[in-house]
Amino acid sequence: MDENRVIIFDTTLRDGEQSPGASMSVDDKVALALQLERLNVDVIEAGFPISSDVQFEGVKLVAAKVRKPTICGLARCIDQDIDRAAAALERAARPRIHTFIATSKIHMDKKFRKSEAEILEMAIKSVTRARGYVDDVEFSPEDSARTGKEFLFRIIEAAISAGATTINVPDTVGYSNPEEFGQLIREIFERVPNMRKAILSVHCHNDLGLAVANTLAAIRNGAQQAEVTINGIGERAGNCSLEEVVMALKTRESFYRKHTAIKTDEIVKTSRMVSKVTGMIVQPNKAIVGANAFAHEAGIHQDAMLKDRTTYEIMTPESVGWGDTKIVLGRHSGRHGLKSRLQDLGYNLGKEDLDKVYERFLKIADKKKEVFDADLEALVGDEIQDFSEAFMLEYFHILSGDKVLPTATIALKHKDTIIQDASVGDGPVDAAFKAIDKIINSPVKLIDYSLQALTGGKEAMGEVHVTIANNGRKFVGRGASTDVIEASIRAYLHAHNRLLHAGSKSESEH
Repeated sequence: MDENRVIIFDTTLRDGEQSPGASMSVDDKVALALQLERLNVDVIEAGFPISSDVQFEGVKLVAAKVRKPTICGLARCIDQDIDRAAAALERAARPRIHTFIATSKIHMDKKFRKSEAEILEMAIKSVTRARGYVDDVEFSPEDSARTGKEFLFRIIEAAISAGATTINVPDTVGYSNPEEFGQLIREIFERVPNMRKAILSVHCHNDLGLAVANTLAAIRNGAQQAEVTINGIGERAGNCSLEEVVMALKTRESFYRKHTAIKTDEIVKTSRMVSKVTGMIVQPNKAIVGANAFAHEAGIHQDAMLKDRTTYEIMTPESVGWGDTKIVLGRHSGRHGLKSRLQDLGYNLGKEDLDKVYERFLKIADKKKEVFDADLEALVGDEIQDFSEAFMLEYFHILSGDKVLPTATIALKHKDTIIQDASVGDGPVDAAFKAIDKIINSPVKLIDYSLQALTGGKEAMGEVHVTIANNGRKFVGRGASTDVIEASIRAYLHAHNRLLHAGSKSESEH
């Protein structure tokens, strides 16, 4: 292996999914894993197989369908966890078991009530057991940044002796800072006699906003693998962001003298896919993938940019996959023009799917003078589903005003029947949701609602994400339209359809 190449270990499907409300279906996981393969990540941590049947099936399917990257399953230092991870990874071309145990004093005392000797014994036993199944074993001393150094060095050495091929050093609660974390990595290389026999990895959380800085400091001090997520999603404040680390190494390669194998022009597409699947909208000022990352409004900036883009851009938008976001299509465009542009964006649609998108496109083009790439991607995400929709929107009618009780009439098509109902609510969106609930008659609770303008101007496309809950399960829906009420209705209906699909799939499996 090139000693200057940093291994990119993506844990979007595991740690990223642990973000509140970001749970993914098995189909979502497979689709994202295939996109991560196109992005050319080295390792995909596909899930935590012991935690649920859905997690097990997700890891199992990803392992079967994704061939190029290493596929990793997480396991505590418990026999059953390791056995379950091994079973999920049976069909992987390159399987890895990642086993972990907490090593900081606060975790050992409060969580485990075990001594250092007991924790050490569990780690050695688990790494040995994992090596009985696979040749590639990763070990993590959880909460490394708050672990006493002498014990940390001892358990790392023992894990490598037991067969660990990668040692991951997690800053589990985002407690460290760059100078301190970089020094810890340097000391591990100096104080652990057999450290050079394994890969040293880091996994940084963002509780103090330092995950990327800590990861880069670790890389400068010898870390060979970075554990990251798309858009930096994850528990609490999230994880180290893949796009930020990768582009920092690429843009400042003369400083870091390190590089990755990531196909950076796939970054934006991957970011949008993760955002749509999880319902977690990327903030506009997010580095690399935010809507404003390459936007310039100040006059002095615009003037300089027209003279030379490098005055205010240290990387090009094309290098990360933004491309040209100016107008590409209008109301007089035909199917061939639409198909060609969608292919440029990475969507190769069959005739039936293209017809559905084209029908919605014409309606949008009638309302807008400019149709942007972001509009097209929203339409594709809105129209092309990975399952058959039980209910489809036929029409809606809204009555609302400051002196009127908001009322919504909704008509849905179910099989060959049109079902209509009406309801009142606190506002037009609330009334529409209640009318849908009456038609579908499936008890749900609205957990989250978010609206984002995809493009500028008064005719901008709005994209709505909703999260609903049913019997402890959460489902994310999305919808797009120039009419925010229509976008809201489509998003809520999408979530309901995903719930119904999950229910029918579950029944067919029993």
